[in-house]
Amino acid sequence: MGVVTVGELKTSISGKRSFRPSSTIRHAATEWPISDVSSDVTIEIGASSFALHKFPLVSRSGRIRRLLIEAKDATISRMNLSLIPGGPEAFELAAKFCYGINIEITLSNVAMLRCAAHFLEMTEEFVQKNLEARTEAYLKDTVLPNISNSISVLHRCECLSPVSEEINLVNRLINAIANNACKEQLASGLLKLDHNFPMKTTPNIEPETPSDWWGKSLSVLNLEFFQRVLTAVKSKGLKQDMISKILINYTHNSLQGLVIRDPHIVRGSLLDMELQKKQRVIVEAMVSLLPTQSRRSSVPMAFLSSLLKTAIASSASTSCRSDLERRIGLQLDQAILEDILIPANSYGNNHGTMYDTESILRIFSIFLNLDEDDDEDNRMRDESEMAYDFDSPGSPKQSSILKVSKLLDTYLAEIALDTNLLPSKFIALAELLPDHARIISDGLYRAVDIFLKVHPNIKDSERYRLCKTIDCQKLSQEACSHAAQNERLPVQMAVQVLYFEQIRLRNAMNGGHNQFFFGTINGQFPQRSSSGAGSGAISPRDNYASVRRENRELKLEVARMRMRLTDLEKDHVSMKQELVRSHPANKIFKSFTKKLSKQLNSLFRINNLKPIGSKPNAESRFLFQRRRRHSIS
Repeated sequence: MGVVTVGELKTSISGKRSFRPSSTIRHAATEWPISDVSSDVTIEIGASSFALHKFPLVSRSGRIRRLLIEAKDATISRMNLSLIPGGPEAFELAAKFCYGINIEITLSNVAMLRCAAHFLEMTEEFVQKNLEARTEAYLKDTVLPNISNSISVLHRCECLSPVSEEINLVNRLINAIANNACKEQLASGLLKLDHNFPMKTTPNIEPETPSDWWGKSLSVLNLEFFQRVLTAVKSKGLKQDMISKILINYTHNSLQGLVIRDPHIVRGSLLDMELQKKQRVIVEAMVSLLPTQSRRSSVPMAFLSSLLKTAIASSASTSCRSDLERRIGLQLDQAILEDILIPANSYGNNHGTMYDTESILRIFSIFLNLDEDDDEDNRMRDESEMAYDFDSPGSPKQSSILKVSKLLDTYLAEIALDTNLLPSKFIALAELLPDHARIISDGLYRAVDIFLKVHPNIKDSERYRLCKTIDCQKLSQEACSHAAQNERLPVQMAVQVLYFEQIRLRNAMNGGHNQFFFGTINGQFPQRSSSGAGSGAISPRDNYASVRRENRELKLEVARMRMRLTDLEKDHVSMKQELVRSHPANKIFKSFTKKLSKQLNSLFRINNLKPIGSKPNAESRFLFQRRRRHSIS
C-alpha cells in the first residue's frame, strides 16, 4: 500500500514554510503551516495514509496518545485508525485541527466531527476548546434549536453508527425535532387566537402547506430514523392531521421509484422480488405509524387506498392488509370509485380477475357492521349524532349508507365488465346491502344488466338469484321500460316489473300519493334528491303537479305495454296456426276427411237427403219422419 501524504512543504510568499495537501483528499486552497521536521508517524485509514507528526496529534487526541504509550515499540511509525467514523475525510479535518488550523464546522460535517472527536478522545482533558467542545457548541447554538437543521444533521448520522448512538447524538436530535415541532404547533395556535381565527378549519379546505415546511425534510431520513422521529412527535402531542401529512409526504417519496416498475423487469426475477420486498417493508412501517383508527380519521381516503393497493401488490402481511381494510371501511362514505378499484395480485394466474373483490367485500361489511364492532367509537360520539334515527332520510348514518350504496352500484357496474369474474362473487356483493340502503335500484339494475351481457352463459339459477337482488318497486320509469323489453332477464322478472307497473298506475289513478314515487314502500322515503338523501318537505301544490305529470307518463307507458302485449298475442296465434297447417299429419287428415265427405254425400243423395254441411228442407224432413215411423211399426 502506497503512502499518501497529507501535503508537501512549500515556501509561501511571506517566506514561511507551509504544508500543501497533495493527496486524493487535497483541498487546493488549504495550506498547513507546519514545521520543516519530517513526519514520524503514518496514520492508515482504509486505503488512505497520512504522514504526520506525533507531537501535534498527541497534544489533542487521547486515543493516539494512549496507543503510542501502549505500543511495545517506542519507535512505532505506523498506526491504523480505520474504525474512525467519517473515514479519511473526518480524520483529515481532525488532523488539521490538531495542527492548529481553523476548520469550518458546518451542518454537513458537524456530526462527523463530533463522532470523530469522540473516537479520537479530543476532550477538554487535554486542551481547552478541543474539537469535542467546539462541535458541541455548534450543535447547541445552530443545530438543536432549528427543526430543519436537526433533520439535516440526523440524516448525516445514518452512516456514523454505532458511535452516533453511543454519544446519544441521535436521540438528542430526535428529541429536539419533536420538541420544536410541538412548540411550533403551539405558537401557530396562539397566533390564530390573537387574530381571532376559528379553531376549526373548513372541512373541505385544507390549509396550504408552506414550501419550506419542515415535514418535507423528513423524507431524506432512512426508514428506521423516520419511525423514531414520528414516534417521538406523536408522544409529544403533535396533531394527527400533521402526522398524516408527514406520512403521506414520506410514503410518496419513498415509493415513487418503486411503484412504477420497469416493464422490462421480468415478473418473479431477483430484481422484481427485491422491489417487492422494499415496497412491503415501507408499507408495513407506514401502516404501523398511522394515527388511531376512527370514523373521523385525518388520514385521506386516497392515501389509505394507495397503501392497500401497494400492500396487495407487494404481498404484505395479513395484519397489515386487515388494518388498512378496516380503516377504509370506517370512512367508506368518503370514498370514490377510484379508491375501491383495487387490482388483484394475479401473479402466476393468467385467468385471474382484474380486481380484488374479496377485499372490497370485507371493506363494505366493516362499514355495515360499525355499530357492532366500534363500541369505543360509539361512546365518544357526539350526542346530537346519536339522537338521529338510522332510517331517517336526514340522518347522518342514513346519508352515509346512501352514498355507500351508490358507490357499490357504480363499482358493480365497473367489475361486471371482467369476463373472468365469477357470478358467485358478483352476487355476494350485490346481496350485501340491506333493503333500506337503496332508495332507487337503477344503478344495481344497470350493473346486473352489464354482467348478464358480458356473461351470457351463466346458469339459470345464478341468473335468477342475481336478478332477485333487484327490487322492482324501486326502479324508475326508464328502468322499468328497459327491463320489460330486456331479453337477458328471466321471464319472472319481466312479469314482476309489469305487475308493479300496474300497481303504481292504479295507485296513481286512485290518488295514492304516499306510494306513488318510485322506490317508496309505505311512505318510508317520500322525498329524494339526486344525491340519494332526503331533500326536505315538498309543497302540496308541487306534489300534486308532480303526481299529475307522472300519471300522464304512466298512462302512456301502460298503453304502449298493452299494445305490445296484443301484438305478441297475435304473433303467437299466427305462429300456432302456421305450425298446425304445416304439420304432415294435418295434410293426411284433411285428405281423409275430404274422401269421407264425398261418400256420405252420395249416400244422402240416394236417400233424397241434403249433402253434408247443408240445411234440410221441409220435404226431406217429412220423408225422414215417415221412414222412422214405418221402421218402428
